[in-house]
Amino acid sequence: MRNIKSLMLLCLLAPLSALAQSGDVHEFKLDNGLKVIVKEDHRSPVLVSQVWYKVGSSYEHDGITGVSHVLEHMMFKGTKNHGPNEFSRIIAENGGRENAFTSRDYTAYFQQLEKSRLEISFELEADRMRHLRLKPEEFAKEVQVVMEERRMRTEDNPQALTYEQFNAAAYLSSPYRIPVIGWMDDLKNLDVADLQRWYGMWYAPNNAVLVVVGDVEPQAVLKLAKKHFGPLKPSKIDPLKPRKEIAQVGTRRITVKAPAELPYLVMGYKVPPRSGAADEWEPYALEVLAGILDGGSSARFAKNLVRGSQVAAQAGAGYDIDSRDQSLFLLDGTPNQGHDIPALEAALREQVQQLREDLVSEDELKRVKAQVMASDVYQLDSVFYQAMKIGSLEAIGLPWRIMEKDLERLNAVTADQVREVARKYLVDDRLTVAVLDPQPIDKEQAQRMQQSQHGGGNHVR
Repeated sequence: MRNIKSLMLLCLLAPLSALAQSGDVHEFKLDNGLKVIVKEDHRSPVLVSQVWYKVGSSYEHDGITGVSHVLEHMMFKGTKNHGPNEFSRIIAENGGRENAFTSRDYTAYFQQLEKSRLEISFELEADRMRHLRLKPEEFAKEVQVVMEERRMRTEDNPQALTYEQFNAAAYLSSPYRIPVIGWMDDLKNLDVADLQRWYGMWYAPNNAVLVVVGDVEPQAVLKLAKKHFGPLKPSKIDPLKPRKEIAQVGTRRITVKAPAELPYLVMGYKVPPRSGAADEWEPYALEVLAGILDGGSSARFAKNLVRGSQVAAQAGAGYDIDSRDQSLFLLDGTPNQGHDIPALEAALREQVQQLREDLVSEDELKRVKAQVMASDVYQLDSVFYQAMKIGSLEAIGLPWRIMEKDLERLNAVTADQVREVARKYLVDDRLTVAVLDPQPIDKEQAQRMQQSQHGGGNHVR
């Protein structure tokens, strides 16, 4: 059995490595500072074009939280050359689809089109990069849309509300305590001048990365980029002041009381991202550790807590390897009927403690690595995901080439390293715990909660 599993792992590694490196990647920089990255993928006559701005909620400060997300909405409300919502109409008429998203570290805009339609994307994106019209009447309507989005996706969603409060408790000085959608009072007090300043500073070619992946010819893409983005003027961008999270000196706990049907638990340990680790192998060991706990039906949480002791109706683990600042290793779950939050927390802690004490078996380590790699195989088959991977790395200040070593470094993780990161980082002095204490739900609240569940949780226009 061990030889068969090893052979399966090698078979997975080979296609993933080939796929990750398939198609040449070309990098250019225009005179105005715009970075252009083109990856060829000629399997089908389509392309993805993405513009990434190095600005998100972690760039904001108290009083203007949510400004990045509101500006993302306003980017579809017209320029001097195109009226409100005309951007979306033109893309749709050309058989494409488009959208945008805001995160802590960046804001991105994308189109998926047939390969001959690239210039349409470039013309529209270049126009709104520096020529957006922020009309007060459009802003007044759109900020109300964002406030309703906040009500639906956060305030009427008890788990999302708990997670937002959890982040605000886990981070004291880091801007990661700021919700991407912003605090409601700040949204109520935003004005057009706030957006104009934010747009004028950050939405500039020298703060953007243009990524194109698909059935394209790099020099032709560069020529179009120079034509449409080349004339745009850069802005003066002062370096951000550091806002590093202060050292945590003990476990933090909060209780969130909100109308809900079930209790909910979220736990987070302070851990480094890829860019801040003491050793380059640590983030990969943390990824493997997350897979051991929550990597499908054979992972420990599903096997031991959901099906085994049945203390959990649901339990999960996660880690974001790529962020600008300190990250969190997250555990969360809902207790099963007949069990409570203390029992669930004790069960999650026991699983962590086992990883701190005992080495993972070679068979389990190989299985988890194979699952993580298989997931990347599936994702890298998409031109959209290839562009996402390149753009997100560049937007947080990491070179896209770093991903070329991901497979090698992940495969090199040892059982000792998994135990070492568990011992080093999954400790109480780095831990924040949030508990949702369910309160009675009236009929109106139940309807809003049902709408919030159908509304989803990501900040996409």
